[in-house]
Amino acid sequence: MRARRRGVSKPERARMAEALARHLGASLRVRRARRIACYLPNDGEMDLGPVMDFLRAAGRQVLLPALHGTGLWFFPYDRDTPLAPNRFGIPEPDAPAHTRCPARNLDLVLMPLVAFDPSGNRLGMGGGFYDRTFSYLRNRKFWTKPLLIGIAYEFQRLDSLTPSPWDVPLQAIATEKSLHPTNSQEIPQ
Repeated sequence: MRARRRGVSKPERARMAEALARHLGASLRVRRARRIACYLPNDGEMDLGPVMDFLRAAGRQVLLPALHGTGLWFFPYDRDTPLAPNRFGIPEPDAPAHTRCPARNLDLVLMPLVAFDPSGNRLGMGGGFYDRTFSYLRNRKFWTKPLLIGIAYEFQRLDSLTPSPWDVPLQAIATEKSLHPTNSQEIPQ
């Protein structure tokens, strides 16, 4: 799946990123979010550049993850934010700790994935950083925030994935085709 993701051509990648931005921009739940965690694409992941442009134009705060131990911290991000590569070579904000936004204060998290299923199970890159960061959500009967939306190409959909006990399910998956609520969650549009 990762090889297929990397094989998407630049023009097709740009077209699909624009389509993704339209689908997310049409969601009332996305438009109401104030603090939105995004990511910078790596290893062929869907580019969130058009989404971040839309969010900033709408006056929303865009944040990026940064590795911290075995989890993630989130820092405000704009075009002038200094970036530094993390231990995997992925650029992340080079910002002081006091500027971070705790995960519980985010309204929406757009997270990359390698594969997904209709139940909201996500196959990531294997580090478990997002699952550890949002593990507190597994203990809530009703999720209020942040809303977790996986970002993928439509071809990354599988019929089913077997979740591990530590996996945190997604409430929706956004692709170039649509914003898909998962079987286990309702996501108001």
